[in-house]
Amino acid sequence: MKNKVTKAVFPVAGMGSRFLPATKASPKEMMPVVDKPIIQYAVEEAVQAGVSDLIFITGRNKRAIEDHFDKAYELETELAARGKEELLALVQNIIPKSVHCVYIRQAEPLGLGHAVLCARPVINDEPFAVLLADDLIDAQVPVLKQMTEVYGRVQCSMLGVQEIAPELTRQYGVIRGKPLSEGVDVVEKIVEKPAPEVAPSRIAVVGRYILTPRIFDMLDRVTPGAGGEIQLTDAIAALLTEERVVAHRFKGTRYDCGSKIGYLAATVAFGRKHPEVGAEFLTLLKQQRFGA
Repeated sequence: MKNKVTKAVFPVAGMGSRFLPATKASPKEMMPVVDKPIIQYAVEEAVQAGVSDLIFITGRNKRAIEDHFDKAYELETELAARGKEELLALVQNIIPKSVHCVYIRQAEPLGLGHAVLCARPVINDEPFAVLLADDLIDAQVPVLKQMTEVYGRVQCSMLGVQEIAPELTRQYGVIRGKPLSEGVDVVEKIVEKPAPEVAPSRIAVVGRYILTPRIFDMLDRVTPGAGGEIQLTDAIAALLTEERVVAHRFKGTRYDCGSKIGYLAATVAFGRKHPEVGAEFLTLLKQQRFGA
């Protein structure tokens, strides 16, 4: 097995029902935060961590994602003809030319675990990352880069985690762990969406993973739950019986762009720091008394 993470899986087949009607004809992952779609932030994070193969697990009505990362001949020709060199460079360099994109259709929405399992044919016997684009994380050092640096030392599956309020445990996979090093715990137990009174801790798994290929065998064995869904958390719990799994308490601010309020918070935060409009946007916020 390789000791470097060069492949990343992006499960993007969900319907985005919480953002209807905006997502009726356009993927949730293509909703913009200022001037970039949500999925681009996740892709940039992966590329900055050294990933060279991007694997998108898609579904119906997701063609816009593929188009976004593909060459746009008509647009590029028009921008070149008008002498708009900066915009042309922006469009042409959404991802580096050395990065490859693979698109795999998830025929049925059978859960996050099933989406990850769909990537098996292109992962081979390699460690790989999983990024959930809904979790937009503002960090000085990209979170996946933080994790790959730790992976270089621990050489085992990793979960990105953060502390949450007790009342939120029903929304996350929650772990119990013991300290290994600063910011890194060995996972002893993981439970999917426990009630606060039985949660093993307040440390929750968010949308960043590095997984060894052994996870595919666990996903094959997992008993599907409600709606026939295969839960990644259940497979990780099974993996704990065979391999060490660690949790990395990342440094950064996470915005849950799968919720309306999280998406709005991300828009405000990224708008305030945007190099082109940040100062003007901050002035507008102050004028409208939305807070400085």
